[in-house]
Amino acid sequence: MNTDPEHADTTSGTTASPTLPADAGTAGTAGTADAATPDATRPATPTPATTTRDTDLRTRFRATLLAAGADPAVDPEPYADRLLTAWAEPQRRYHTTDHLADVLSHLDALTTHAADPAATELAAWFHDAVYRPDRSENEERSAVLAERALAELGVDPARTAETARLVRLTVTHDPAPDDTNGEALCDADLAVLAGSPAAYAGYAAAVRSEYGFVPDEAFRAGRAAVLGQLLDLPRLFRTPYGATHWEAPARRNLTRELTALTTPTPTPGTTTTPTTPTGDTAPTTPEGPKDPT
Repeated sequence: MNTDPEHADTTSGTTASPTLPADAGTAGTAGTADAATPDATRPATPTPATTTRDTDLRTRFRATLLAAGADPAVDPEPYADRLLTAWAEPQRRYHTTDHLADVLSHLDALTTHAADPAATELAAWFHDAVYRPDRSENEERSAVLAERALAELGVDPARTAETARLVRLTVTHDPAPDDTNGEALCDADLAVLAGSPAAYAGYAAAVRSEYGFVPDEAFRAGRAAVLGQLLDLPRLFRTPYGATHWEAPARRNLTRELTALTTPTPTPGTTTTPTTPTGDTAPTTPEGPKDPT
């Protein structure tokens, strides 16, 4: 169980079937490798309802692929369709298309920090493309998905490998000091922690809803453990922009939530003296050290 603090799932002349998870939205499906199945043998994936936001995202996806050196002869629309369908799956409450759009927006402030902005942005598109809150292999499956889809789209092997590496990095959100791509992606993914008190409360509520299958006591313990680990870090954000603009408000939000989680709820008619949480190991719930978002 992962207590999310985020972050803490072509041939010429033919149309390729995008390599997107056929089972990503099916509860109880075994964690088998995602495969690209010809359109003739796979049920059609419903196209997400078109909104201005989705139209903008499609335009951005196409532009990012071109910047990444994708083959202009390969139509990116089927890939955008399947990605947006994945991000809109019904089991998601926080890891939704809104989260994708927010991460991309935060990356706009960090573009000059990343050595390879195109790979970093593609990693944002794929980092939660496969997502089941009751599974632990989401990042690995998302990375494999990126490797297959980007190869089909004609992105060169080195940039494809870098994109997949960045997706896998969101397991820990702990980039090396010289990993500017990783720093940019992780900061953008964790920027939700620095929202206004109301926005942060909405984020925390969405995470709780996403992990609705976890009993309340276990969730509170696991979430508190994750928040405590985050607050113990010397730095939440690695980029200069993140350190300047997001570090302080994020720590205030995390401290406020941790206090609420670890303060006993008084029984009506009694007086309860707050106690210091013990060091017992708690189950990890929503995006543990992985994704505080």
